[in-house]
Amino acid sequence: MFARSARGRLTYRDLGRFPDDTLFHRVARAVCHAGCLPRKELYEAWEMARRVRRLFRGGRVVDLGAGHGLLAQVMLVLDDSSPDALVIDSTLPASRVAVHDALVAVWPRLAGRVAFVAGSMEEAEIRDTDVVVSCHACGALTDLVLQSAVAARARVAVLPCCHDLDTGETGRLTGWIDGPLAVDIVRATALTRQGYRIWTQAIPDDITVKNRLLLGAPASAAGTLRPGRSRADV
Repeated sequence: MFARSARGRLTYRDLGRFPDDTLFHRVARAVCHAGCLPRKELYEAWEMARRVRRLFRGGRVVDLGAGHGLLAQVMLVLDDSSPDALVIDSTLPASRVAVHDALVAVWPRLAGRVAFVAGSMEEAEIRDTDVVVSCHACGALTDLVLQSAVAARARVAVLPCCHDLDTGETGRLTGWIDGPLAVDIVRATALTRQGYRIWTQAIPDDITVKNRLLLGAPASAAGTLRPGRSRADV
């Protein structure tokens, strides 16, 4: 069994699991060469990125709470019309360099287009043309990501996790549904009230049970939405 939710690192020993010339297998082989990324992180980043790119094209990618920054870099691979990416986390793993170098070895066009910043997400300067993404920003950090994007009227996509029911807003829905789902419903409706069009999707639950994907774009930004076939469908 090759569980996609496993937290073990992908290494050169796993290269044979990804023999095809598909875009995903090429990304996976690069990750294997880096030898430092958990298997789960590869699949989460890929499944989230391809869904986001089906809706949101172009713009700088801003990856908040980004860890190794794989999500942002896959976003650039899927849509080369994005000029660059900003990867921000309070602490950046040293192994991010190995991941970036392995991806640049396959896609040289990524060189010089990814900025890694160790710092607070609150300090990020978001533009209205950005695509703000965050994969599993814990608890209230997801709300911070949403607030930062809305303040700039930027497109946004989050895959929430670690819901804190003591501080998270549940809308008093927990008598009907479980607490984490209530928190995410309140997040989605809040985006709508703030003039956003929303999409609610999910990545496969065999990768993570925290699989609810919330996407939003200002209702006035119809010109930035380009649904249809792209590299994200490969």
